[in-house]
Amino acid sequence: MNSYTPDIDKCDCTIIHEDVVNEVSKHMPDEENLLDLADLFKVFGDSTRVKILCALFKSEMCVCDIAALLGMTKSAISHQLRVLKQSKLIKNRRDGKVVYYSLDDEHVKNIFDQGLAHVSE
Repeated sequence: MNSYTPDIDKCDCTIIHEDVVNEVSKHMPDEENLLDLADLFKVFGDSTRVKILCALFKSEMCVCDIAALLGMTKSAISHQLRVLKQSKLIKNRRDGKVVYYSLDDEHVKNIFDQGLAHVSE
């Protein structure tokens, strides 16, 4: 039995709704901002980093405390904190020999909450 199934995802035209394309084009962010946004979302692609952010929503914490909470080594946590800091999602402050980490700003919690609401639907 040989049945023909048309490729419904294939479009052979160049442009159908030029007015729509032109209007949407006016509102597209520039390429550099889109690349930065893609990089930001990659940071959320690691469950350890997401757990660290969750912990920091409640309180600023040092590496030792985060490691104990997540059952991981200080070295592994430090590596993930470095990634989060480079992405400007967290900040740190020193108190004597102890370095405390916290969210960089309220935007981080908003991004997280929106994502969690989406996956919880």
